[in-house]
Amino acid sequence: MRVRKAIIPAAGLGTRFLPATKAQPKEMLVIVDKPAIQYIVEEAVDSGIEEIIIITGRGKRSIEDHFDKSYELEDTLLKRNKVKELEEVQKICDLANIYYIRQKEPKGLGHAILCAKSFIGDEPFAVLLGDDIVMSETPCLKQLIDVYEFYHSSVLAVQEVPKKEVSKYGIIEPKGAMIEPNLYHVNSLIEKPKEETAPSRLAIMGRYVLRSEIFHILENLPYGKNGELQLTDAINELNKQQSVLAYNFQGKRFDVGNKTGYIQATIDIALQRPDTHNEIYEFLKGITKNLQ
Repeated sequence: MRVRKAIIPAAGLGTRFLPATKAQPKEMLVIVDKPAIQYIVEEAVDSGIEEIIIITGRGKRSIEDHFDKSYELEDTLLKRNKVKELEEVQKICDLANIYYIRQKEPKGLGHAILCAKSFIGDEPFAVLLGDDIVMSETPCLKQLIDVYEFYHSSVLAVQEVPKKEVSKYGIIEPKGAMIEPNLYHVNSLIEKPKEETAPSRLAIMGRYVLRSEIFHILENLPYGKNGELQLTDAINELNKQQSVLAYNFQGKRFDVGNKTGYIQATIDIALQRPDTHNEIYEFLKGITKNLQ
């Protein structure tokens, strides 16, 4: 079956961005002029996804409002003849069919995925984590879907990270040689290994295409540390039943779940836009000149 549906977990508290996230979801923090989650939704849509379910939690209502129609705003823009702004606002609610379900307790990423079982059914599906924004010519998720459609196996997005940073990520242990350029069979996944014991530098980067058999595994998997259901544990179990692949995707990834990555993403995206490039470039040039 074709990959038509996607899950975007967005129930986290965003404590690394306090106090900004005290009253607004971290997914709604703005990068240039769009909230972070809109970049994720646009990647999904550009990859051919038709239906999206966003896993939310308490205090996340503004996410729903953002992708909903805003009659008062649209009417005001129309009366003021702000045609360009009106088109931008209308386009947001027409991106895809978006649904919402609440994760009532913080029980881990695996539990968040399990919340969407009835929505997904027996179809293959995508998972896009909101902390990762990827800028690439071909959307990162589309690259994974292309791999899935050829091999019909679950596939994870990976990229190499510096050795000193492997303890921050889930790391894959490849099995044998590459199947083709940038594509690996997965032997196992190790969550945040120590630098000296990490089996590779290939880190999982917040994009997955998974077969629906993962739900049965999640339902029967014991809860682990901090009472959480770990997706990596479930994928390791899935890998015992059927081959799981890892694809070293092409693109520039930003971890907008931390302050440095968020600032880097803002600068990079601003430099790519014709309406902000020149001013931001001159500003950065002035800063670097003063530092020398």
